Amino acid sequence: MVRWFVLNTKPKKESQVERLFQAGGIEVYSPKYLEGGRTKPFFPGYEFVRFDNPEQYKLVKYTRGVKRIVGNDAGPVPLDDEVLSEIRTREVDGFIELAKHGLEPELGDQIEVAEGPLKGLRGVFKKNLSGQDRVLILLNYVSYQGQLLIEKAKLKKVIS
Repeated sequence: MVRWFVLNTKPKKESQVERLFQAGGIEVYSPKYLEGGRTKPFFPGYEFVRFDNPEQYKLVKYTRGVKRIVGNDAGPVPLDDEVLSEIRTREVDGFIELAKHGLEPELGDQIEVAEGPLKGLRGVFKKNLSGQDRVLILLNYVSYQGQLLIEKAKLKKVIS
């Protein structure tokens, strides 16, 4: 029966294993995310592969770069399709979207600077600038009112 399973790969061999399975016509899913402009595996050392167990078990297990198929004494343990569906719902343009500091702020939301030299300052989310990299917030701090241009990744939404 064809099901999804989790593979444990040898260190830094996720890409090699993915290419080999794709070339062999076996469905593989290796979620990735972007960090500093570089693509990184979301689950380093692990991938999801869909194969017919026990028919293709040896083919998968002995593929170059595979350490083991995750399971127990009875053999590989299959995953429910819903597990992979949930992971895929977090993808944007083929990459897992990481919510670094929780919920995304929207126009008018109370926010707090979560990192950097202005950590702890609170304000109101005003608007996005130039894609998702920078945002404009209104600060209302002591007797100072002003605007601040800051990286969106450094903010967190204040939940009352």
